[in-house]
Amino acid sequence: MLAMALVVLAPAGCSVQGTGQTAEAEAARAAADAAFAAEQEAWREARHESLLAPDGWTGVVGLHWIELDAHYLGSQSGMRVAKGPPRLGLLQRSDGRLFFTPERGVEVSVGGEPVRRRIELHDDRSGAPTPVDFDDGQGQLSIIRRGGRQAVRVRHLEADTRTHFTGIEYWPVDAGWRIEGRFRAHPPGRTMEIPLIVGGSEAIANPGVVEFERDGLVHRLEALDDGSGGLLLILADRTSGQGSYGAGRYLDAAAPDAQGRVVLDFNRAYNPPCAFTNHATCPLPPPGNRLDLAITAGEKAHAPPAG
Repeated sequence: MLAMALVVLAPAGCSVQGTGQTAEAEAARAAADAAFAAEQEAWREARHESLLAPDGWTGVVGLHWIELDAHYLGSQSGMRVAKGPPRLGLLQRSDGRLFFTPERGVEVSVGGEPVRRRIELHDDRSGAPTPVDFDDGQGQLSIIRRGGRQAVRVRHLEADTRTHFTGIEYWPVDAGWRIEGRFRAHPPGRTMEIPLIVGGSEAIANPGVVEFERDGLVHRLEALDDGSGGLLLILADRTSGQGSYGAGRYLDAAAPDAQGRVVLDFNRAYNPPCAFTNHATCPLPPPGNRLDLAITAGEKAHAPPAG
């Protein structure tokens, strides 16, 4: 009878041990899922804050291409800015250089220092751009260069797109859309012509291509240098215009490791600047980055305020 009892009890003991291991595994998975969700929420909060920051895209109210050798700027001047004093100043171009002279009696500053006479302006590709603040620091104008042309970009903290910003919609967080890809390097110095939403294109450093697998198929994305050591992927997919922003989305990725592995977290695929303002110059997906795949993760299309 003792032998029979031991035979009966042995499976029960194994069952209890197995149940404990299963419970531990489930608890570990739940903890990992919670940590992943918390990381995604923190990223979304930071993304929201960046869009509302003084230099965020929701505050851009103007993009004015410099066509003449002289332009008057202001809310009631030839180059009409959306917000600001009626006459802000005079922009002049001479021998490939740009100069700005503030209107008498109008307070403007650069780097916190008042400007009362003509100064030279440098664009964002110079390495030392010259942002000019006005309206008690609520407004700012700067010079950008795109496709060989220069333009005045104007921001204002009272922009309707900023003051009425309601946030971004997302697909539900899904760890399945965090995929490990493989980076394959191009020859050093390679660039790619990337189309711009304002027309024309720009040559951007193209260090390699990233391959990843989804649903048994291999997909490829040409990667751009993001300027800080990482990769920028500009892509379109089957959700473009069908849930996500029609012109495509962006995805940042850390530099590949020594084995060429790259983590692509499509939960962090985000809208380009032109989804939030009509005054952006967004790079668009190159032809090879249009995927035959519905990426139901990341940011959905943003609906700006009426008007």
